[in-house]
Amino acid sequence: MKVAILDDYQNVALAMADWSSVAGRAEITVFNDHVADGDALVERLRPFDVICVMRERTPLPREVIERLPHLKLIASTGGRNASIDMVAADARGIRVTATGYRSTPTIEMTWALILASVREIVRESNSIRDGGWQTSIGRELEGKTLGVLGLGNIGGQVARIGLAFDMKVIAWSQNMTPQIAEAAGATLATKKDLFREADVVTIHLILSKRTRGLVGAAELALMRPTSRLINTSRGPIVDENALIDALTRRTIAGAALDVFDAEPLSADHPFRSLDNVLATPHIGYVAEDLYRTFYGGAARSIGEWLSDAGSRSRK
Repeated sequence: MKVAILDDYQNVALAMADWSSVAGRAEITVFNDHVADGDALVERLRPFDVICVMRERTPLPREVIERLPHLKLIASTGGRNASIDMVAADARGIRVTATGYRSTPTIEMTWALILASVREIVRESNSIRDGGWQTSIGRELEGKTLGVLGLGNIGGQVARIGLAFDMKVIAWSQNMTPQIAEAAGATLATKKDLFREADVVTIHLILSKRTRGLVGAAELALMRPTSRLINTSRGPIVDENALIDALTRRTIAGAALDVFDAEPLSADHPFRSLDNVLATPHIGYVAEDLYRTFYGGAARSIGEWLSDAGSRSRK
């Protein structure tokens, strides 16, 4: 059996889990780079029986799955993976497994981005490295308004932490009720009022047909020149071109982004050069304990599948 571990950017997959139940019965190949081209991806994965994917880094749509004749198992990390065509996998008899997940790293990352953005941490750190000194004036959070889009496992905790900074917290989503908002210490607002009133807008929605492009030019136009947008959810929830336009024209103060329409971000993307953007490479979930949960769960799933496959072959 041949097992591929994809997109192990930090080259840590084999060290983060016990792979002995796999290594004794299969050949493991770890790929540290990312392949975006569909034909190149198929060529790379064609020999493999098992593919281990880290979240949604490498999508597996129907047009890829149907061209992998040996594929029998996809071991995905996390509880769900919208980038895998489950119907196509099922039609081919390919099993798809999941692992445990915790929201804590993304909650913490959201607040790291909020604080770094409003206090211009990266800019000031770079000034020190370049031999300079103070270059900006940060903004305080106390008394300001935090607008939270979505109050699920992540958004609800982000809202509660906002209260610890003595912020006013308002929230909105398509299905939110005053009771849901109140349980997180927030006040239900209309979508328009949230964008008008919030000093910091932070996004915590699942990407779906309803949420794709949810934050567009109209919503960004409602924000004040001192307001900031934070996104640790999924890039396509925000109209990327509209956001680039707002940042270029400085109709909002800035954006702190951990997610993008296409990942990895292209070398010439405006988000790499706009001075009012704080960008990180989708590291919201990239934390040691969660990585151990992810790779540990994937290794167990693959090991159990190999045991089952061995039992079937002996019958």
